[in-house]
Amino acid sequence: MSPVALIGGGEMSPEALAAARAHTDRIVAADGGADKALAEGLMPEAVFGDFDSLSDRAQREIPAERLHRIAEQDSTDFDKALRHIEAPLILGLGFLGARLDHQLAACNTLVRHPERRVILTSQDSLVLLAPPSMMLDLVAGTVVSLYPMGAVEGVSDGLEWPIAGLSFYPDGVIGTSNRALGPVEMSFTAPKMLLILPAECLDLVIEALGRTASHW
Repeated sequence: MSPVALIGGGEMSPEALAAARAHTDRIVAADGGADKALAEGLMPEAVFGDFDSLSDRAQREIPAERLHRIAEQDSTDFDKALRHIEAPLILGLGFLGARLDHQLAACNTLVRHPERRVILTSQDSLVLLAPPSMMLDLVAGTVVSLYPMGAVEGVSDGLEWPIAGLSFYPDGVIGTSNRALGPVEMSFTAPKMLLILPAECLDLVIEALGRTASHW
């Protein structure tokens, strides 16, 4: 019943790891993310994936009962891990970074599992699937980007460019580089909108999700 930090095999900054560990000491890994965890002196409680990128060293050091190999190749290791974690919040590290294809796949997974509350974090940014409604106590001038992964509409209060009346589509209207005028309230019609904020907003987003009773 506590948050979980899920470590992937991509880039993971010390700042992002420290920010996640301020909220949880529960560590889980997706495939090669276990090597990242071990390199930081962290022993994952569980590792999920097809293990194509998990080192022999990690497989020797991590107790066998914590290794959960899922052989199918139809989903990413991030997807495999999400399907097997139950937690009120999952903080994903190592899923945003240098490889654009991995980032896009991670965003796809967020939308495929709207029942999971997940925040992907990096040194600079955080990404989450926006819940049906939420209120964020943002500082004026904070960049608020909205990126639709499907057809979705919404309403807002506190954004410099309000979103009411817009029909968002991945190949049509998008909402990147909006700005907060102060606290922001938003509601959406479908679990299709990604919310992208600066990494320093992590504590505010976690607090906002804790106050948000609405789920997809």
